[in-house]
Amino acid sequence: MSTILIIGYVWPEPSSSAAGSRMMQLIRFYQAQGMQVVFCSPSQKTGNEVDLSHLGVMSEKIELNNSSFDDYIKSVDPDIVMFDRYMMEEQFGWRVSEICPSALRVLDTEDLHFLRKARHQAFKTGTEADLYEGDLVLRELASIYRSDLTLIISEIEFQLLKNVFNVPEDLLLYIPFIEKKLNELNTDSWVAYERREHFMFIGNFLHAPNWDAVLNLKQNIWPSIKKQLPKAELHIYGAYASQKVYDLNNKNEGFLIKGRAKNVQEVMQQARVCLAPLRFGAGLKGKLIDAMRYGTPSVTTSIGAEGINEDIEWSGFVEDESKFFVEKSIELYLNKEQWIRSQQKGMEIINSRFEFDLHFKNFDLKIQEKCINLSKDRKNNIIGRMLNHQTMLSYKYMAKWIEEKNKN
Repeated sequence: MSTILIIGYVWPEPSSSAAGSRMMQLIRFYQAQGMQVVFCSPSQKTGNEVDLSHLGVMSEKIELNNSSFDDYIKSVDPDIVMFDRYMMEEQFGWRVSEICPSALRVLDTEDLHFLRKARHQAFKTGTEADLYEGDLVLRELASIYRSDLTLIISEIEFQLLKNVFNVPEDLLLYIPFIEKKLNELNTDSWVAYERREHFMFIGNFLHAPNWDAVLNLKQNIWPSIKKQLPKAELHIYGAYASQKVYDLNNKNEGFLIKGRAKNVQEVMQQARVCLAPLRFGAGLKGKLIDAMRYGTPSVTTSIGAEGINEDIEWSGFVEDESKFFVEKSIELYLNKEQWIRSQQKGMEIINSRFEFDLHFKNFDLKIQEKCINLSKDRKNNIIGRMLNHQTMLSYKYMAKWIEEKNKN
């Protein structure tokens, strides 16, 4: 049995974020391939993380800039190491390369951080996104080149790396969110239109696009919806809501901050429509895929829908202008026939774009191919070799300096 060591940026919290759900899907993906999964992270636990031991996953708290990791990875002796985001590759990649040189190094980007940052900056300044600005794009691309394989969650981001930044396709693998196929057993359990009421939004408040979307709802969208639907409420769910989030709560406006959702399926199926007016971001939006999974039509923006539906009609509406966003939200809320059609479109998107079996075979074959051709592929990846030679030394000696400094 092969062993994969996952170095997590944080401990998996699928109830808190799409990133947590993504990590759990990848863990199950590796287990389905017959691998022994081991998970470690330098982050502190919050009490909301999954108990990995119940899934047969061994786990360990590790330290940054500490040679204790060297002893730990020797004991695990992994065949594959997966870095959760480029930051973990920067921190631990040189140690993995030095201690376990024959281990396949896989990077999961979650989303392209430099793309999200560029879009955020463009939104703040009212300009076009400059993807080449700053050092983040250089750091993330360097991490991709140093890795043997990088998992990309969105086709849009795959094409961006391939066609704009000329990253060799062999270094990339498109693996989106992976969902169970929806069938009549699933749809029969969906709560009917008549038994649902109100609107909802959900998103981790540590994520800047979610906080901005809530402000957008509060300031630009919800007042107009409430004026035409005076009995409707908007329920805002999300983990790690700060006081500034709770300060938006207003019962008279029907704008209700609910905090962390204990059960995403339950809150999704209580609502008639999911609203997600995202103005910047990257990757895939787990909230919108969850909405489709639980039969809740949605209204979102082009940023929200990006990479999800391709040429399939959206499970609701996609509108970037606040005026039209409001109109379509009200239409979807009141029009039962449109609502049911949108619900069925969500099922079509899940089954044709994200169903487990569609991606498992490609993933399995790619991992096998990479393991077999590891030496050849690394030799041919001259940019990766160059970056490993130069930047790995800088990370290595910086880490050693910090470790010595911390001893004093």
